[in-house]
Amino acid sequence: MLQKLFKKLIYLTTVVMGIIVFVFFLFNVFAKDPAQLLAGQRTDVQTLENIRKELNLDKPVWKRFLFYLTDISPVSVHHYKSEQIQKYDYVKVGKVFNTVFILKRPYLGRSYQTNEKVWGLVLSHLYGTLLLSVFALFFATITGVLAGTLASLYKKTPLDYCIQLFTTTGISLPSFFASLLISWLFGYYLQRYTHLPPTGYIEQFDPLTLTFYYDWRYLVLPAFTLGIRPAAIIAALMRSSMIEVLQEDYIRTAKAKGLGHVSVIFKHALRNALNPVVSAVSNWLASLIAGAFFVEYIFSWKGLGYLTVQALEQQDFPVLMGVVLILGVFFVLINFMTDLLYQTIDPRVRV
Repeated sequence: MLQKLFKKLIYLTTVVMGIIVFVFFLFNVFAKDPAQLLAGQRTDVQTLENIRKELNLDKPVWKRFLFYLTDISPVSVHHYKSEQIQKYDYVKVGKVFNTVFILKRPYLGRSYQTNEKVWGLVLSHLYGTLLLSVFALFFATITGVLAGTLASLYKKTPLDYCIQLFTTTGISLPSFFASLLISWLFGYYLQRYTHLPPTGYIEQFDPLTLTFYYDWRYLVLPAFTLGIRPAAIIAALMRSSMIEVLQEDYIRTAKAKGLGHVSVIFKHALRNALNPVVSAVSNWLASLIAGAFFVEYIFSWKGLGYLTVQALEQQDFPVLMGVVLILGVFFVLINFMTDLLYQTIDPRVRV
């Protein structure tokens, strides 16, 4: 078990290094000149040279890549009087002669537009995306498992046909179209009945008391919109898996022993039927974070999608690099946790 875990960690480290190399070369080799973007079209040569020197653009690509690795690494080594160490939020671990070892927060640079640190900017918006994705996944899981179980128990009935219609519609419905449709229908046309705002973020400012408060109504429509497609997929998976499990020999044995119908369903069939659903749910958390971009933009939800669209419009490369890097590492960690969870549910995977 420890040997498999060690191999998995080596594999994950290799994937993360591949993401780092891809992000660096995509935005440092193939992108436009950042110095020109910062200085503007009408600038002198000396200003461009100063900006390139400050951003290390005057150095070879391989040396800039080493600087980038030093910036994003949580552990690094520096000369004691180096000016580069001052830009980090770090804790000194030890010192040997003129070399100091530090633990630090990964440094992703500063935004070209606001001069804020990209790490804090991305994390502040990551909270909004995670909040939206978790609630959407919670809605999708509950709805999908319940709908799929009912469809399998009442196979070839009007209820089963209605649930299959829901799954087909939900799978084929694009997220951008669903966002526009649901925002218009429940946020504008039926707002007198739903009392749900069409756009906005849950954190609101009260000008009378000069305080912030949370209005959770803003979360309902974007979470519902984002959760429709995974709910439909989970329902379809749950239906087919449950039908297959109910035909197994051990289910017939349990019924022959006199166990009740509810006991057979929840104690024997449901757990085994959840195996493909667990894989889908864990993978969908990563997909929901990426798929939330359209939903966040249409509902004006302050998450990574909203931040990324703004950075694309302004060609803010450090912010784009930070978003891509953090999302890539986040996806890798989710896949790793999925493997561990799958082994916990199904002991055959460990064997």
